[in-house]
Amino acid sequence: MTAKIDLQPAYVLHTHPFQNTSLLVDFFCLDYGRIRAVAKGARRPKSRTRALLQPFHPLLVTLAGRSELKNLIAVEGSVNAFNLQGPRLFSGMYLNELLVRLLHFNDEHTQLYQAYQQTIIGLHGDRDLSQLLRCFELELLNSLGYGLNREVDCNTGDTIEPDALYLFHPDIGFERILGSVENRSNNPGLFSGTEILSLSSSNPEDKATNNAARRLTRIALQAHLGDKPLVSRELFLKQRES
Repeated sequence: MTAKIDLQPAYVLHTHPFQNTSLLVDFFCLDYGRIRAVAKGARRPKSRTRALLQPFHPLLVTLAGRSELKNLIAVEGSVNAFNLQGPRLFSGMYLNELLVRLLHFNDEHTQLYQAYQQTIIGLHGDRDLSQLLRCFELELLNSLGYGLNREVDCNTGDTIEPDALYLFHPDIGFERILGSVENRSNNPGLFSGTEILSLSSSNPEDKATNNAARRLTRIALQAHLGDKPLVSRELFLKQRES
């Protein structure tokens, strides 16, 4: 990897105290993916850098260093950070946590970066929250090489049929099984063919489609996140209960 990165578009995903006055920062960069850097002196009370290193703030960063851990040389903020509140704030935290948990360092994800940026802009507006998150989750899975084939049976290659019942396997896709859609159990991994086919439309007004998409992406992501719970999800649930 190059020793110096100049004026790279980036967002802050996560920060952590480092030594006495510095921060370890995980950036999501347009051309370099997830990069970790030391922001020296960023925890000092009057540090300009500290004020800029906020989530959801479009930045231009200059980084240097020959190892995987870089040094933050300069940071610029061309516009103000997006002021997310309530469920939209927790949704933004959720996006950041997914990227920290699932992206390897220094792997380019240009298309995913653009999807992330558009999702953050959407969170700041009034677009349907569920649709925004599901679209990003599907793009994340595609970028990681775990894209979901929603057109054919994973075993036979037959086209998905609307009236059939399918079991979703995170690693291989949808398998047709015996049984009727009307009498299916409460297994979250069971989907009707109609639900699978409707996922491509991502109609925000269709509650059934949104519910199916939520079940699908949760199962698919959990296979790669492991047993460790998502902190952002737990915080959101606690906020709703309070």
